[in-house]
Formats: sequence, structure tokens, C-alpha cells
Amino acid sequence: MKPIFLLLCLVLTACSSLPPTIENPPAVDLAYSYAVQDPARYKNMSVRWGGVIAEVDNEQNASLVQVLLYPLNSYGRPMLDEQPQGRFVIKSTQFLDPLVYSKNSEITVAGTLTGSIDRTIGKKTMSLPLVLSNTLYLWPVITYSDYYGYGYPYGGFGYGGYGYGGFGYGGGFGYYSPYYYGVPRYGWRGGYHPHW
Repeated sequence: MKPIFLLLCLVLTACSSLPPTIENPPAVDLAYSYAVQDPARYKNMSVRWGGVIAEVDNEQNASLVQVLLYPLNSYGRPMLDEQPQGRFVIKSTQFLDPLVYSKNSEITVAGTLTGSIDRTIGKKTMSLPLVLSNTLYLWPVITYSDYYGYGYPYGGFGYGGYGYGGFGYGGGFGYYSPYYYGVPRYGWRGGYHPHW
């Protein structure tokens, strides 16, 4: 009973540490469907979108992160059991290392819609909404483990857990979520960048 109680406390603490702009939608929560149809009309509106990273392109003065968009849950995390809704591009004035912001990582951005940008996907050129980032949040690393312990659907204590850091032996505390086709989620990576 004690391990489950401790796990619950740790999970609640982790959720409460989310940046407010990631956890809470803006006052006017602009839908992606409106933005993609007429990005000029909704220019300068605040958005909070998320999904999985498709690619990172670093230019001289900015980084561009192309994201496959998914609906967000109540904490602002992409719900990967839902259908993707399209793609958008995050623009950051900071250098974003592709080894950190790696392909298929889950990300949520709070920022401002600044218009659109052309991206080539395969052999097709598409005009995608462009979001200037105020806050970026990388969600916990998704990985596999042969062992995981208490607390479905949250997982937590176990031996042989993979990922970065954590509580307990071998990698320990993290998330297990049914939102990624039954794949355990371990460890914390990325985080809160208040000045981006």
C-alpha cells in the first residue's frame, strides 16, 4: 500500500510542476482546423498545440520543428490514441538539438500563430501553420522495458527501467500510459524553458 501511495504523490507532484502555459489553454483556444484554413486571419493569436516531432531544421537564426499534431489531454499532453489532425511548424529563436528534440518525441508548445510556412513532405509541398514558441515542453521519453511495477496506468517502480534518471533501482519512476498502444513510458527528459 505504501508504494502505491508514494507513487501517487510523485505523479501528482510531477503534474503540478508543468508550466502554466502548457497545462492551461489560452483564453481563446484556437482550433487547428481554423488556423490551417486561414492562417493570415488568425495571425498573432495565442495557441497551445502538441504532437510528435517529425523533423528539426536548424537555420542560422532559428530552429524549425515540424510536428504531427494530436489533440491534447487536460494537462496539455498529446493523446496519441486519437487521430492526428495535421501538421504545423514551431519556430524557436533558440538552437534545438535534433538529438534532444528527436523524431517521434512528444512535444507541446505555447506560442503565437505568425502565419504559415511551406514545407516539403515527401514530394509534396504543403503550407503549414507557423507558431512562434514562448514555451516548449518535451514529455517523458517513450521506451520499452521488460519490467515495470506498481500503479497502472501510471507505472513507476521497477527493476531494469530504461530512460533518464528517476526514482528506484535501474531507472524507476516514470509514466505508463495506455495512450501509446501499451508502450511503457519511463523517465523525464526535456522540460520547462521559460525564456524560449
